Amino acid sequence: MNRFWTIVGHTYFSRVKSKSFIITTAITLAIIIGLANLPSIINMFSGEDESEQIAVIDESGIYMEYLQEDGISEGTGVAFEHFEGTEEEAKQSVTDEKFDGLLVITTDENNLPEGDYYANRISDTGEQIEIEQILQQLKVIVGTQEAGIDQQTLDTIYAPVTLQTEQLDDSARTAEEMNQSRGLVYVMLFILYMTVLIYGQMIATDVATEKSSRVMELLISSAPPIMHMFAKIIGIAFLGLTQIIILLGGGYFAIQANADSMAGEFFEVMGLTNNDPVIYIYAIIFFLLGYFLYATLAAMLGSLVSRIEDVNQLITPMIMVIVVAFVLAMMGLSMPDTTLITVTSYIPFFAPMIMFLRIGMLNIPFWEIALSIGILVITIALFAALAARVYKGGVLMYGKSGSLKDLKRAINLSKKE
Repeated sequence: MNRFWTIVGHTYFSRVKSKSFIITTAITLAIIIGLANLPSIINMFSGEDESEQIAVIDESGIYMEYLQEDGISEGTGVAFEHFEGTEEEAKQSVTDEKFDGLLVITTDENNLPEGDYYANRISDTGEQIEIEQILQQLKVIVGTQEAGIDQQTLDTIYAPVTLQTEQLDDSARTAEEMNQSRGLVYVMLFILYMTVLIYGQMIATDVATEKSSRVMELLISSAPPIMHMFAKIIGIAFLGLTQIIILLGGGYFAIQANADSMAGEFFEVMGLTNNDPVIYIYAIIFFLLGYFLYATLAAMLGSLVSRIEDVNQLITPMIMVIVVAFVLAMMGLSMPDTTLITVTSYIPFFAPMIMFLRIGMLNIPFWEIALSIGILVITIALFAALAARVYKGGVLMYGKSGSLKDLKRAINLSKKE
């Protein structure tokens, strides 16, 4: 057992001390911290607190009063100022950047307001939309007054309709519960996808690197190949856990540092505040099962090649399966109760993502969860047994390789040991 942990420690520390790991972790952490502080950075450079100053020429002589007194523009980021002068003088003031824009309000054939807007650069669509909405609101006010409709009646008409909802299926989750879980499910799916993709390839590459440097003979002479395989898988698992803790911890504290502006809202939107604690247990279970399934497969495939450049070719089918599982899971976020999602949640290669998706989004019977976990555990055990035999023979295979046909050759070599 000492040899097992020696290999685990060697695998872990050789990777965690590498420049590539340190640089990648530092860059990713910097990006996460930057995204967490993005609102503050944007406010720093954009001067968002300043309202757009719009000069107004009211040719009708009646609409400016509504704009200034009725609070139509309140909270829109646009401030209107009556311009005393000609239209040409107002345009010149905009050109000289004394105003951000010019709004000329006229009256159409129905005695309703319409406008022309002038600015140095018509590129800020948000500002145009705000001005259009203000004019629309002004049109409604003037139109209803001319039609003899008082404001109270208008408010009653535009008040939201009351709709009472009652869910008859007690086993189904409410929309609020689904929204709370959706963020956590998305985070879990993304972490599992990236972990399997990155660290699975790392395991395969690590094995191929040791074979290419002829270190493998020394390693398997000191420890059985199966011990070496699982020690490498555990070592890379600890490496991944270290990186995930660093990134998630850094992201958490970066968000907490912006508690006044975004932390509470972020955690609430992502569904990380009011979830059932059981879902976090399932997240850990399916994360570990998914990792060990694909890590075992990656170690087996990595043992078949003796050149690093052949690794990508051989593990491409595995990567494609992971991508398909992730795409299915993303589709399932909006339709978790479809037949496709239900069926694929029992397929071992998809189960870590899809079954966890169903657990987070639906109230499903425990026997379905147990069945999926049982199938997944049995599959991992079968793959581990097969991978052990392939690994035992594969690490002794040198020369040109990179085809799944080498599986049979590796198994035959393992029988001769």
